[in-house]
Amino acid sequence: MSRSRTSPDRPDALLTKLKRRIAREGPITLARYMEVCLGDPDHGYYATRDPLGAEGDFTTAPEISQIFGELIGLWCAVIWRNMGKPETLHLIELGPGRGTLMADALRAVKVVPDFLNAAHIHLVETSPVLRAAQARNLDAPGRKPHWHSRAGDVPGGAAIFIANEFLDALPVRQFVRREGAWYERCVALSQAGALAFRTASQALQTPDILPRDLHDSAADGDICELRPGADELVEVIAARAGIHPVAALFIDYGHASSAPGETLQAVRAHKFADPLATPGEADLTAHVDFGRLGDIAARNSLEVHGPIPQAEFLGALGLKERCARLMETAADDDRKLVASGALRLTDPAQMGGLFKVMALTSKGLTPPPFASFAKPEAIS
Repeated sequence: MSRSRTSPDRPDALLTKLKRRIAREGPITLARYMEVCLGDPDHGYYATRDPLGAEGDFTTAPEISQIFGELIGLWCAVIWRNMGKPETLHLIELGPGRGTLMADALRAVKVVPDFLNAAHIHLVETSPVLRAAQARNLDAPGRKPHWHSRAGDVPGGAAIFIANEFLDALPVRQFVRREGAWYERCVALSQAGALAFRTASQALQTPDILPRDLHDSAADGDICELRPGADELVEVIAARAGIHPVAALFIDYGHASSAPGETLQAVRAHKFADPLATPGEADLTAHVDFGRLGDIAARNSLEVHGPIPQAEFLGALGLKERCARLMETAADDDRKLVASGALRLTDPAQMGGLFKVMALTSKGLTPPPFASFAKPEAIS
């Protein structure tokens, strides 16, 4: 598969489109810039390529080790049991990449056939390239997924949401503190005609949208990031949880408590890049503020569990034991891959510490391993 549908003689097509828009309409917010760069239907990053793997720009946990998806699949089966084993369960993955996590999860839960029979697979994905990859990886008799563009489009009923490295790609708004007021950060044109960051000329009229602790303690020059799409997603989950049993699992890199600071980054060919240099040709993300995510969830009557480090989450679910089982029957070269993959997922210097895990649930649900942990092996 070609990694990109962008015309080789027009790699700057989106850059040109953005410059013309800004020249015509004025500066755009950073959130709008990210939205266009990632989602433009003709030249957007996710609309035009499969970004994963050695030939892409980055690699996610499901592509590193099959154990990751297997453990999440068993976690879902435990949650379903704790829900009272509803006959129909909507198993929803947000931003499912190539479908690798879901494929590994479904393979693992074959040991729980009642759960597998209850699960209806829903994938929230806007990229046509990735939808095609998901269709190939999840092509099994009677297991055809349903695709949606938004989480709110999934039919009502008991549900489990899985979001691995999904929130970080939702656009962020940035606000800069200056002389006691907040100004939104925008993308404008420099005098030389290049894209450049600039703050809005007028101060933010509704500073109460910022976390109160940051608003009260911030110093001039501090930057505060908000992610409206994450707030809206929590509200969608909460609305469903008011009627049906619901659990959501978020795994992403970020910070446990809200704090000022800029975390916007661009990645291209597994290296950091200038976020303004090649619109549509690099992945744009920002760290997830799990503190704010939990606050919004609690305000919407969801129970908040975590965040905890990814290493702790996977370890409690049995990563070490599953790794040992795989190595018993693996060839020598495969043993090295199993071991290196497990290390990458759990090493604090790699993904084990920076990546956090948070669960949001309906009232009364107990998700492992955040509270009383029930081992997946004990599922009946």
